[in-house]
Amino acid sequence: MSSNTLVLIACLAVAVVLLLGLANMLRGGSANLSQRLMRLRVVLQFAAIVVIMGVLWWRGA
Repeated sequence: MSSNTLVLIACLAVAVVLLLGLANMLRGGSANLSQRLMRLRVVLQFAAIVVIMGVLWWRGA
């Protein structure tokens, strides 16, 4: 699996959770679900940053 694929997967995971949270909020869904999705998004954003920084380090940029 290439490093570009890892970055893409990490970014797409963040985007999916963000869209799920927005959809839940717009339809007036559960506040608990919104909180869980927000926490998951923050964790995934951290993971995406770690992946991106790791790829940059690996490439020597």
